[in-house]
Amino acid sequence: MGAGHHHQLYLPGESVVHRLPPQCKLLAVFAFAIVVVATPRERFWAFAVYAALLGVVAVAAKVPMTYVLRRMVIEVPFVLFAFLIPVIGLGERTSVLGVSLSVPGLWAAWNILAKATLGVVASILLAATTEPRTILIGAQRLRLPSLLVQIAMFMLRYMDVIVEEMRRMRVARESRGFEARNFRQIPVIARSAGALFIRSYERGERVHLAMLSRGYSGRMPIIQDISASARQWGIALALPAMALAVWGLSW
Repeated sequence: MGAGHHHQLYLPGESVVHRLPPQCKLLAVFAFAIVVVATPRERFWAFAVYAALLGVVAVAAKVPMTYVLRRMVIEVPFVLFAFLIPVIGLGERTSVLGVSLSVPGLWAAWNILAKATLGVVASILLAATTEPRTILIGAQRLRLPSLLVQIAMFMLRYMDVIVEEMRRMRVARESRGFEARNFRQIPVIARSAGALFIRSYERGERVHLAMLSRGYSGRMPIIQDISASARQWGIALALPAMALAVWGLSW
């Protein structure tokens, strides 16, 4: 699976969270997200407790807060959308710093920000403590659709190859004096994208034929079988279990 590939989201470590099997962490994050989404938006204290639980996980995993905050940039589109809702929302309105805002829009914005932020942080902690290829092995252990897992595996394996191909094509264009300065260069970019698609498709055909010649029958062989003990399941599911207890108190 390309052990030499560098993945910026993964933070190597030897913490108790790093050592947990991937299927345990996947199920824990999924269950935690469900509990967060099911929490009424009016329970501010519950969301504060959820954030504290994630903070405990980050400390146990030895993942710095600065590391998490830098990678939360992916949430910016959700934040911008949430800030627009109170402005364009309908219904009862209130004034905040001289700006008329929709009360239902404010509640909707808070709901999106709180739940999306907790979900993003949980996902960042999962990615920081689990290698991408290991996450896919965990998904396979959880009996996720085999075809989807294999597609994700190939995407992970060949993403760097496609990016490198794009880089070579860009260097080739620039060595011939090409500069993408305005809309008139769009046809050249479009032809390059088409050529990249054809090359990727042909590479996929060659890889598939090579796999068939080596006995591929529709399922990827499991080289590294990761099993989980009852203790490891208990440690991983402690997060959603505590979140579920908080959710129960919020009703």
